[in-house]
Amino acid sequence: METILFTKMSGAGNDFIVIDKSRNSGISLTSNQINQLCDRRNGIGADGVILISKSNGYDFKMDYYNADGSTGTLCGNGARCSILFANNSGKLNGKNVRFISNDIEYSGELLNDGLIKFNLSHPHDIRKEINVKSMDEDIPASYIHTGSPHIVILFNDLLGKLNNKIPEKFFDKYPIVKIGREIRNLDEFAPGGTNVNFINIINSEVHIRTYERGVENETLACGTGSVAAAVIGYLKFRLHPPVTLITRGREKLIVNFRVENGNFENLSLTGPAKEIYKGEISIN
Repeated sequence: METILFTKMSGAGNDFIVIDKSRNSGISLTSNQINQLCDRRNGIGADGVILISKSNGYDFKMDYYNADGSTGTLCGNGARCSILFANNSGKLNGKNVRFISNDIEYSGELLNDGLIKFNLSHPHDIRKEINVKSMDEDIPASYIHTGSPHIVILFNDLLGKLNNKIPEKFFDKYPIVKIGREIRNLDEFAPGGTNVNFINIINSEVHIRTYERGVENETLACGTGSVAAAVIGYLKFRLHPPVTLITRGREKLIVNFRVENGNFENLSLTGPAKEIYKGEISIN
């Protein structure tokens, strides 16, 4: 048995088990162990695991793993939680942060009122007008990579295509898990699959629900998914930054950017993050 010291954290409802490698000497987790830790009935329970370690020239290094034990790409809310964790554990010298994840340099900032700002790289592979198959219907959608791959679907487009198959009209009650799982596993997104976001725009605010690969379920929030929705909202639905997103957990995330010569500059994700509790757990 191995005892692990951990901190449970939440970024707008997206929850993580954060493990400081400096306090857990020689720690090396298998995929099965990560899955065990994230199990909400037999483990701690979380959407993912974050390992924090030292890195020369940076405030810290962040390694992210999905709840199913697979290696994650970029996790926006996880990055914001990592920034707060680094501050709470004395790893930062100020409010501005530089760290590395997946060999890519990122930055962020500690703001007031418990808000954490995370600065992302340029989005790429943007395809505004595609169709994805669900329940034997072609659903209008968009694709974008914001550090992780994302599909963005407007709720009205979903209703228009699946009206006869799913009579539910309310965004909060719509069965997105079944639809999201089907789209996530489509052949055109193999081998890694994609995250699937559903958005409903009300008075320039974007209500968003996300089916996350690696968690294989809907989460209460998705950082890179919110960024994807904001960028697509700007490109297709005339939403101007900063874009406010209302998550499944009823938290607000703010995505800001500047568009210059068709490029998205100064792309950032801002929202709440908090430490829930600290503890230790023994795993096989």
